[in-house]
Amino acid sequence: MKHSERRVDDVVIVDLDGKLTLGSGDVQLRQIMSDLMERKETKILLNLEKVMYMDSAGTGELVAAYTTSNNNGASLKLLNLTAKVRDLLMFTQLISVFEDYSDVAEAVHSFNE
Repeated sequence: MKHSERRVDDVVIVDLDGKLTLGSGDVQLRQIMSDLMERKETKILLNLEKVMYMDSAGTGELVAAYTTSNNNGASLKLLNLTAKVRDLLMFTQLISVFEDYSDVAEAVHSFNE
């Protein structure tokens, strides 16, 4: 899985690209979150637009990322869920845990409400 970062105001947007699966994407997401917490980022938006597949390890790591951010006083929100990822989060009933958005401006604004 590849990733890149960009910033809109005080929100860091992490664009993920690839599969969020055991042995690859899950390890990378854990490292990304660790780096963000080290830098004391408090407003994090994970853009999942290019994540076409996520397995149970990826789902678990997404939950761990959410927990890590909360434990460090940060907010983690999701952007541009693909249909497959949305279906998986709905099936596991995790969709109610995450705030998700399809518009960058709306998502960025939500951190300041």
